[in-house]
Amino acid sequence: GSWVRLPALPGVPSPTLRFDGEVFRLKGTGELVRALMVLRLCAWPPLVTHSLEVLSWCRRLLGSRLSGAVLRASVYGQFVAGETAEEVQSSVRRLQALGLRPLLAVPTEEEPGTERGGEGWYEGNLSAMLSCVDLSSPPADPAAPSPALMQLKVTALTSTRLCKELTALLGAPGGTRELSPDSLAAIMESGQDPHISSLSSQQNQHLGASLRRFHRVAQHARARGVRLLVDAEYTSLNPALSLLVSALALRWNRPEEADRHGAAWVWDTYQAYLQDTPERLGRAAEAAERRGLAFGVKLVRGAYLEKERELARRAGTPDPTQPDYEATSRSYSRCLELMLGQVSRRGPQCRLMVASHNEQSVSQAARRMAELGIRPDGPVCFGQLLGMCDQVSLALGQAGYAVYKSIPYGPLDEVLPYLSRRAQENRAVLHGARRERQLLRRELWRRMTRRP
Repeated sequence: GSWVRLPALPGVPSPTLRFDGEVFRLKGTGELVRALMVLRLCAWPPLVTHSLEVLSWCRRLLGSRLSGAVLRASVYGQFVAGETAEEVQSSVRRLQALGLRPLLAVPTEEEPGTERGGEGWYEGNLSAMLSCVDLSSPPADPAAPSPALMQLKVTALTSTRLCKELTALLGAPGGTRELSPDSLAAIMESGQDPHISSLSSQQNQHLGASLRRFHRVAQHARARGVRLLVDAEYTSLNPALSLLVSALALRWNRPEEADRHGAAWVWDTYQAYLQDTPERLGRAAEAAERRGLAFGVKLVRGAYLEKERELARRAGTPDPTQPDYEATSRSYSRCLELMLGQVSRRGPQCRLMVASHNEQSVSQAARRMAELGIRPDGPVCFGQLLGMCDQVSLALGQAGYAVYKSIPYGPLDEVLPYLSRRAQENRAVLHGARRERQLLRRELWRRMTRRP
């Protein structure tokens, strides 16, 4: 199997990572069968492309109750933690027993070009986010592993229309004077509506309400000991998202908010498949260090490749993405080296999540951590999706690394559209799960033939 022997350093454990599926012995036979069946289905392109239509047809054919039972026993059961708090907590306990940690996600977002509802919709999402903080909150035991993390989607709390408007203003001459992270952080702190001259009164009110929602989630998360990982979204929204996240980070990542762990309360996500990511990440790391702020990063390859290229074609603008997978991998590797260097220099003030299903990227991170003297249970953690890449997640967890599984939860009807979008965005990952399916088949065959 694929493995990496880490060099021994004084005081730093050197576990051997093996991604050969041996860790599947930790899982029940029913879980292995379901995983093999679901991952095989997800590798069929027509099913992924037309997943919502297939689900609708399934409902008409089987009826609501029977189709729901089938989905819970298959796709929903594989990728979702459950619907109620009790089901979610039960899923989390099963993960923890395997040496893994939860990264809960409320499956709510607003797609560009859609308007989901007025302030009431965003306020409802705020309540869901606050509940997610409570579910993610670590136990009272001060020796419990930290940090506790959860995902935050900006477009669950503010409109894509406002984000596009802010992006346009930021690109205009002098647009950053009124729209700086410092000014928005001050507005956030005051709880008042802003008075941005380029925005209408209605837009100013919506921006004020949005900033209050972000502040409220961060305040509650800080009180409960939960770090917020802000998800990346479309490039067309990125300048606005960066502005909002920078304002949050200015307020909550400053030294006076730090606890004994020293980790940032607000982490941002960087997508290696965008051409400008290494430079943007470098500038952000330098700015955080210059201002004495804690810095947290989730590093991903990126999931909106096809849509980004299509949007660029329609707009007649340059393609913002890397030309191919190899170029994206080089960008990922470059960002990884940059961040591991930051972690090595700044210690617990700088945190990194290596969010990847790629065995080479995970091996590179583990090897460089050992070379730089970064402990497996230190300020670098790993992340994969629930229900996928368990040969990597479990191997890391058993070797003592901090590993998080991204876990959506909620009612079937709310989660399925979210899963459908994620499946389409992660088509390459799903199609590339061939090796995982092979390892699952091998473990099932071993059990059937009762081999040691």
